[in-house]
Amino acid sequence: MHVAIETKNLTVKFEKKFVALKDVNITLPAGKIIGFIGPSGAGKTTLIRCLVGRQKITHGSAKVLGVQAGSAKLRGRFSYMTQSLSVYPDLTVRENFSYFASMLGQKGAAKVAMIAVVLEQVDMTPQADRLVSGLSGGQKQRVSLGVSLLGDPEILFLDEPTVGLDPVLREQLWDLFRELVTAGKTIVLSSHVMDEADRCDDLLLIRDGKVLAHASPKRLRAQTRTKSVEESFIELVGEQHESA
Repeated sequence: MHVAIETKNLTVKFEKKFVALKDVNITLPAGKIIGFIGPSGAGKTTLIRCLVGRQKITHGSAKVLGVQAGSAKLRGRFSYMTQSLSVYPDLTVRENFSYFASMLGQKGAAKVAMIAVVLEQVDMTPQADRLVSGLSGGQKQRVSLGVSLLGDPEILFLDEPTVGLDPVLREQLWDLFRELVTAGKTIVLSSHVMDEADRCDDLLLIRDGKVLAHASPKRLRAQTRTKSVEESFIELVGEQHESA
C-alpha cells in the first residue's frame, strides 16, 4: 500500500485545556477517497488543518506523502478547500482561476490551458466570465473546488465540500471526486452527512476528538453487524459509553 498520510499520537489542545484531538494514530492509503465522518465539533476540521500545516500540533506527529506536515517541500503537492468560500466574489470565475494559477507560478499558454481544463472539470465553462458574486451557492462551491484543482495536486483536502448543496449538485461533485481518484489523485474530505460515508473507499469515524473506527464502509458494517455507516456510528458510540 502506498501511504498518503500517517499520524502518530497526534494530539491538539486549545488554551491548554480543551482537547480537540487525542492520540490519533492513522495510516491512510493513496489513490482513494478517504472520509473523515462525524458530527460538527468532532475534530474533523482540526485534523485536516494539522495535515495541511495550518494547525499547531501539541503532541505527536503527522506526515503527508512521507514529509512532515507543514513542510515547504509539500508546497504544490496538495491543495486545501476550506468550508468557507475561498475565492474572490468581485472577480469572474476565470479571473479567480488566473490569479490562483499565477500564485502557483503558472504563466502564458500553460496557465491558459490549465484554466481551460479546470473549468471543464468543474463544469463551469459557460459561467467562466461571470462574477462569482452572481453565482448560485452550488456554483460558488464548484469554483472553490476548481481552485483546489489548479496545479494538479496529488492530494485534495476538502472540508465539507458538499454542505448546503442540493442532491443533484452533490451527485455531480461525487462523480467528479470518483473521476479524480480514478485518474490517480487522493481525496480527503470531511462530512457530517452519514449517507456520504458509503461513497468513500476508506473511513475515519471521529467523535470528541477521537477516532472511533477506521475501515472501509463494507468492513465497518460487517464489524458492527449493521446495515449502514450511520447505524455503525451509533453502535460504536454506545460501546464507547459502556466502556467509559
